[in-house]
Amino acid sequence: MKVIILAAGLGSRLGELGKNLPKGMITIFGKTLIERQIEIFHNCGINDITIITGHNSEVIKYTNVDYIKNPNYATTNMNESLFCAKQKFDDSILVSYADIIFEQQTIEQILRFRQDVGVAINLDWKKNYKNRTQHSLSEAENVLIENYKVVRLRKNITECLPNQKIGEFLGIIKLSKKGAMYFLEKYLKLKNSHKGVFHSSPSFQKAYLTDMLQEIVDSKIIVDPIITKGLWMEIDTTEDLKRAENLFKN
Repeated sequence: MKVIILAAGLGSRLGELGKNLPKGMITIFGKTLIERQIEIFHNCGINDITIITGHNSEVIKYTNVDYIKNPNYATTNMNESLFCAKQKFDDSILVSYADIIFEQQTIEQILRFRQDVGVAINLDWKKNYKNRTQHSLSEAENVLIENYKVVRLRKNITECLPNQKIGEFLGIIKLSKKGAMYFLEKYLKLKNSHKGVFHSSPSFQKAYLTDMLQEIVDSKIIVDPIITKGLWMEIDTTEDLKRAENLFKN
């Protein structure tokens, strides 16, 4: 099992905090978000960790971690950052956004997942947007589940049928070795052939991870939801940081 942490992005909505620091380097209770993640992964027995860097990459310095820089971080997005580490796709992989905070039990639950492609989801997600004024509900990366399978991933899914449920993507996916192969083969094919809009993004180069997951779904590869129960939060704004400090203070 390998871990890839996506930490190339800019924290444009974190004001002065995000001006000089990648979002994953924001500190909460004396530890950066990335540091907290590394500790949890180590506690879960995972030591092969790669961090994809970009914006101010020189400030991310941890021992016993591999680093790969996305040289085009300013003009690409999550998907391109992930495949900067394509040489790591020879084993099962857990992919995590750098700007999220979660409990160890969440990762323990995800690691118990045994199918090929799993997407970590929170079904009780709307409560996270209560009094969240700087990040609207419409910006949530939603996941539509039907008959216990993922059928749609994009922002602002507002309606569903009686046999469907809407959750929020945590920014964590788990791939078996076969699942990692599916992803890599699909990426390499599209990298050289796709033109124009790519799902919810203006181009393949600007694609989010959810766009790639939607492509996998549309290719008839089964994507399973991993319904998580532990505490989790995205740190996208200064307001989010304050809320996370209250949520995780114990």
